[in-house]
Amino acid sequence: MHYYLVLLASFTSFLFFYAILHMTLLSDKRMTKRMNYYLSSYNKSKLERKKFNLFLELQLSKQRLRSKVSKRKTRKLENLLRRSGIPLKPEEFLLFRWISTALGAGFLFLISGNLLMLIIGGAGGYILPMMWVKKKEKKRIQRFNDGLADMISTVVGSLRAGFSFPQALQTVVEEAEDPISSEIGFVLKEMQYGSSLEDALNELYDRMPSEDLELMIQAILIQRQVGGNLATVLDKIVQTIRDRTKIQRQITTLTAQGKLSGIVIGLLPLILALVLYLIEPDYIGTLFTNFIGMVLLGAGLISGIIGFILVKKVTTIEV
Repeated sequence: MHYYLVLLASFTSFLFFYAILHMTLLSDKRMTKRMNYYLSSYNKSKLERKKFNLFLELQLSKQRLRSKVSKRKTRKLENLLRRSGIPLKPEEFLLFRWISTALGAGFLFLISGNLLMLIIGGAGGYILPMMWVKKKEKKRIQRFNDGLADMISTVVGSLRAGFSFPQALQTVVEEAEDPISSEIGFVLKEMQYGSSLEDALNELYDRMPSEDLELMIQAILIQRQVGGNLATVLDKIVQTIRDRTKIQRQITTLTAQGKLSGIVIGLLPLILALVLYLIEPDYIGTLFTNFIGMVLLGAGLISGIIGFILVKKVTTIEV
């Protein structure tokens, strides 16, 4: 019966969470209603003075509320969401994060009735959305880097066919896959809106930080200043990128065993302690009640973290 209650509570929490997100972030009814209102009143008389003052006061209040939030953190969060490809504004993500915190805390407290689990659930609900965004960011940047060599090859072929550089980028947009097509399309839009090629490429690097991309951008900017055959330069860069990617894959293969050893060493004490607790709780419970046991636990935890960090340092090789 207890498992059915837990399952019912999980399903109910999911539905409640989805309903809140749909009402606040995914629904466009409010925007449609406002657009219909202003379109219907386009040919009518101007706003009344009282309504205009109320509208102005609301806008000023909204601006004051935004100014209280740290602009630097908001800008950083906005760049993070843009790099991860998640179509959310910073304030929408913050709302999502606080909803996740409340639901995580309430769910664990509901199934356990323990105040400690309330704190753990709240912390997990607060941390997991950011971990999810960073994972999406890392995956998207990796996909961009994997397709960067093919993108430059397409540009080289277009330049040798007689196209200009913007036309070559347009060919990339038409032939490449996301995220390359969307990012290069954004570069072309910035250039159409009046930005210079240098600014548009620097913005691309800010969205997609990559050493290979930086090498390509620097080569393009230097060629525009001193002249030369851009296709030949980019062809050499493609060869360099492919050689570097080959070496990175070889290193990943050679260090896979060491990384797996570090994960096993880090998780083995925790798994063994959990198994012993399930088999004989009183046997391992002494470590949590006795002073010497707690000292040993602290020493073991610190030693395990140090060992994990050292193994990670040894197996991490930059190319």
